[in-house]
Amino acid sequence: MEFSPSFQQGKLIKRYKRFLTDIELEDGSLVTIHCPNTGSMKNCLFEGERVWFSTSDNPKRKYSRTWELAESDQGHLIGINTGRANQLAEDAIKSGVITELQGYGYLKREVKYGSENSRIDILLRDESSVSPKPDCYVEVKSCTLLEEGQGYFPDSVTTRGQKHLRELMEMVALGHRGVLLFVVQHTGIDSVQAAAHIDPEYAQLLIKAHQSGVEIFAYCAEMSPNHSFLIKSCPVKL
Repeated sequence: MEFSPSFQQGKLIKRYKRFLTDIELEDGSLVTIHCPNTGSMKNCLFEGERVWFSTSDNPKRKYSRTWELAESDQGHLIGINTGRANQLAEDAIKSGVITELQGYGYLKREVKYGSENSRIDILLRDESSVSPKPDCYVEVKSCTLLEEGQGYFPDSVTTRGQKHLRELMEMVALGHRGVLLFVVQHTGIDSVQAAAHIDPEYAQLLIKAHQSGVEIFAYCAEMSPNHSFLIKSCPVKL
């Protein structure tokens, strides 16, 4: 996706109350911006380093600026806005980058499914009349945790993520495709692994899901203040 206008730059002061972040603008003034990330943001907060933000013209918003990118102390770019992961995935499916998810004529976001009252991020359906493919349920997760050269998910205990794995296993048992797609929004990550040291139950469920037929993929994003695209697959270590 192309960003127009391009993101503006500042310097990170601190994140607090989960959804608020103080930054210093290039003119030296201090402002509070919205942080669109509900996770722990472990290893994503580098005070004093550069950040980039978008600006909304919606007059109803209390904070018009939204934190989009961060720079690590090693110079890596990190996608802070987890809400962009689904759009990145959709764009990559439509453009053919995600080769494993081609051949479907129908794509819809946020569809209710499963016995635990979930919404699937992306539903793919083959509308051909001759031997159509099974429906494909794609759950998208944004991966930004880098520790000692390894990318991990999740960055905190996620009962919601555990529920999504159970729902995907249920879809596979019903004869559909269940896909877990890690969208890697960190330029320093080149492989993804379950964070068993953070959420051991999620790590165990991920292995069980894989053994049950859930397909697990990871794709890395190219990011800048001007654009963000998924460009290549990367290994998932199970």
